Amino acid sequence: MLRTAIVVGAGPVGCLAALALAKRGWLVQVYEARPAFLDLRLPASKAEAQQRSINLAISHRGIAAIEVVDPQVAQRFLRDAIPMRGRMIHASDGRVESQAYDRHGQCINSIDRSLLNEELLDEVSAHPNIEIYFRHKVLSADFDNKSMTVRDNSLNKELTVDFDFCIGADGSYSIIRRQMMRVVSIPIVQRMNYQQEYVKDEYIELKIPAGHDDQGRPVFLLDPNHLHIWPRHSFMLIALPNKDKTFTCTLFAPSSELGRLNNPETILAWFRTYFPDALKLIGEKRLLDDLMQNPRSPLICTKCDPYHYKDSAILLGDAAHSMVPFYGQGLNCGLEDVRVLLSLIDGEKVECVKTDRTDPKLALALQRYSESRHEDLVAICDLAMDNYVEMRHSVTQVSYLLKKYVDSVLYALTSRKLISLDHLLPVLSREAYPQDEPRGWIPLYTMVTFRPDISYAAAKRRATRQNKLLNALGWVAILGPSLLVTSLVWKIGTR
Repeated sequence: MLRTAIVVGAGPVGCLAALALAKRGWLVQVYEARPAFLDLRLPASKAEAQQRSINLAISHRGIAAIEVVDPQVAQRFLRDAIPMRGRMIHASDGRVESQAYDRHGQCINSIDRSLLNEELLDEVSAHPNIEIYFRHKVLSADFDNKSMTVRDNSLNKELTVDFDFCIGADGSYSIIRRQMMRVVSIPIVQRMNYQQEYVKDEYIELKIPAGHDDQGRPVFLLDPNHLHIWPRHSFMLIALPNKDKTFTCTLFAPSSELGRLNNPETILAWFRTYFPDALKLIGEKRLLDDLMQNPRSPLICTKCDPYHYKDSAILLGDAAHSMVPFYGQGLNCGLEDVRVLLSLIDGEKVECVKTDRTDPKLALALQRYSESRHEDLVAICDLAMDNYVEMRHSVTQVSYLLKKYVDSVLYALTSRKLISLDHLLPVLSREAYPQDEPRGWIPLYTMVTFRPDISYAAAKRRATRQNKLLNALGWVAILGPSLLVTSLVWKIGTR
């Protein structure tokens, strides 16, 4: 008899986890609570999702995770993605500057969240081992007895379901995490540490419409192969391309700043001051409609530890580690969670055959996940917060551009060979990360975005060492000529 896994949350991370277990022989039930979410393949749900969700920038870590589970799904959704090879910085005076992400031309990919979720939902729905239940809200869970109380909102009734393993992929306000915090707080087991922080900034989504050529065909109004950034020191606007030739824009600003934008005159004056070129692209009427109608959404950062309970449950994605979106790693990290967990489950040779006893192999795999993954997740949450300062302020500074240039030169001199994703996939399908750290100088952005064989924590440690060396070289460059002049003056003075 096969074991049953319950996945709570039908977002990309939950769908990938369900698909991964089903392909290993498990029977999987997916429960999704949100009535507005319903099924992202339906037009009404797509419109709702677009109002409240930041456009996704998926990179090598997320692609590698999907490739490991189902290469065909990865190839299909990449057909709908738009490659972005760098940042396009828009200055206040209208000047633009392209900053490449990688000297080898590697890119991140812009994709609508609903398109990615649609591909995964189609695959999940077609798998014979998976059942999906929309409008089913988890009310409570007993992880020792492996049972769960669920309310079917469509029929307004409660039911009890049994499981052998539970995956909580139900987002920042996870019910599974709350249930685990209750049970893990029992003194005989490790207590769960939990931290939640609301950032002082909020975001709101806007839209740049498609233009039209001489034949009336839709065209992009901006270069589609860049992530466009309007950095304004304490706030910023970004734009990512869509397949329909539009751009999804996201305005990030302190809550107090957004609070001032409460009438048409103030809104238009503010945009004419800080984003005049963006205002022309969006259009005054559309801008006012979007700012008045679209929700202002908070930015939240959550951290917890451990992520599992015995052999019963584990947290993945935002349920375990909500992060601010400024490194574009929230989704990538969540998908990578699935790949890392799979490598540990496969390494312990966990079987899908039902047992009446606690499964020591699964318990060990989950324990190893919590122990090994925690440092990585804390690292990327911190890096994401740090990158906000870079995106809204540092990218315009001469010191940043000079440092980036030296970073790129050292990378070119010491790491001449491109390590492609195709080259990495065979080893990433077997283990979380290779044992040997790569050689040479590698920029932090390259390690985080294009090297899924390097853990987040290892990338952060390596970048810290490299940064200290860069700072030392900077002091040498500054003090060297001064010391030389001082020495010559001293020699002349002693003659």
